[in-house]
Amino acid sequence: MVRQILVACMCLLSVGIYAQKSTISPYSYFGVGEGRDNGTVENQMMGGLQLYADSIHLNLKNPAALSKLRLTVYGGAISRKEYRLKDNFEEQRTSVSNLDYLAIGFPVAKNMGVAFGLQPYSSVGYSLNQTRVNADLDSVTNVFSGEGSLNKVFLSWGYEPIKNVSIGATINYNFGTLNYQRLQSVQGVQFGTIDNRDSRIDGFDFNYSINYTPSIGKHTLYTYFGADTQVNLISKNSQRIGSFSTETGADIEVLDVNLDAQGLKNGEIKIPTTFTFGLGYGEERKWFVGAEYAMQQMSDFENEFIAQANVDYIDASTVSFGGYFIPNYRALTNVFNRIAYRAGLKYDKTGLVIENKEINNFGITFGLGVPLGRNFSNLNIGFELGRRGTRAAGLVEESYLKMNVGFSLNDRWFRKIKIN
Repeated sequence: MVRQILVACMCLLSVGIYAQKSTISPYSYFGVGEGRDNGTVENQMMGGLQLYADSIHLNLKNPAALSKLRLTVYGGAISRKEYRLKDNFEEQRTSVSNLDYLAIGFPVAKNMGVAFGLQPYSSVGYSLNQTRVNADLDSVTNVFSGEGSLNKVFLSWGYEPIKNVSIGATINYNFGTLNYQRLQSVQGVQFGTIDNRDSRIDGFDFNYSINYTPSIGKHTLYTYFGADTQVNLISKNSQRIGSFSTETGADIEVLDVNLDAQGLKNGEIKIPTTFTFGLGYGEERKWFVGAEYAMQQMSDFENEFIAQANVDYIDASTVSFGGYFIPNYRALTNVFNRIAYRAGLKYDKTGLVIENKEINNFGITFGLGVPLGRNFSNLNIGFELGRRGTRAAGLVEESYLKMNVGFSLNDRWFRKIKIN
């Protein structure tokens, strides 16, 4: 009953959350929006580590981990992110709520498992004002705004062909619509100009991983390699330009731009491959510590339709550390001994450079995995404190608190019914 209630509540919440704006970060203006962490709450609270695998939890970023599944797992999570945005002149606070994922994984044969589900890929949601003085000493105001998101449905497979060696693969179908708008007005001029651009985007990509987890006495060594292949997204673009009344805000004359003549009607967005290496050590169902290094050649990123001035891309990288501790998973009376205490940290060099300033991110994560009843299901609660960006060169510094609530519910499928 608990499983059915939690799944139903998560589905109802997701309907309302998907109708809301998924981010308010000014940095979602760049690339294809703000990338969303595609790991489970358990992984996110360990600094985003993806190398760890066990028999009762999903691992959405490491398909090879599915080979360890021994029970069916229903997984889902929602999050809320509190922002403090600060530049050299003012400070603003706001928040957004999101559906993080809905997924199901289950074993299909000995040492083989599959999973499928829905996840967000990236989000756009910003509103920026820029004022400058032109040659006639009149104030020129630009208002930039954007919204939309890319989501993905996925199918993953994991298999352990030989002892301690697991391989896996995921196919992702990415889809969504992004809208970008610029309004420009000049002091004392009755009409302003409008530039509205839409991109309907879809495309496939693949993820591969391999785990090597030999036993060393009662401990386990975890080694991991993953490759998230280049995402080649097809973008069907449209653009409308014209004028609007600065008094009423109503459009005066807006026309469709002939993008075919510019070769921009149908475009391709190339998001480079990410390679990840991981190493960890621990005692199963007791403790684990690990570290990962990921690199991405973001200098190859391309999106010709949405080109921004004073913006460059350099190679990106991420360093993550994390782990967990369970006092005594066999405890029957004291639930605190069965809680999984997780913590980690991460540092992202995002590869985004604005006004010659690198936009990087640092986060500290921690959380709890609380058992539900006496089975292997659990409720996961997590927090992330972080900071992204800089106030140098007139940019914005983001401080944020992210709160996650997710479930990992276990069941056994394909049980034979016995009749006495």
